[in-house]
Amino acid sequence: QVQLVESGGGLVQPGGSLRLSCSASGIIFSASAMGWYRQAPGKQRTLVASIPSGGSANYADSVKGRFTISRDNAKNTVYLQMNSLKPEDTAVYYCNANALTVGFGTWGNYWGQGTQVTVSS
Repeated sequence: QVQLVESGGGLVQPGGSLRLSCSASGIIFSASAMGWYRQAPGKQRTLVASIPSGGSANYADSVKGRFTISRDNAKNTVYLQMNSLKPEDTAVYYCNANALTVGFGTWGNYWGQGTQVTVSS
């Protein structure tokens, strides 16, 4: 069973920082592409950042220079460091995996349950 569990969301003032974590199980993490998406109220879910199993990360223009995605294959965890946060970053943040499953060895796309990030003074 594939599980993606996010943590680290919360309330932060503009200009502040948060680090989100997503712990994965049930997948071959080192072979999987991982990403963070966000969805604000009344808006579509959009890509924030992604990191392949090998190669360079990719960022939405709106977060370039402020957010950093990273992964620790030994811990099956992907992170999103968010600095210089703005009110417009307020959203539910979702972890995503385009992953190779353990056992069945099949590829699938999976989502975490989401974590709320609120940027407000």
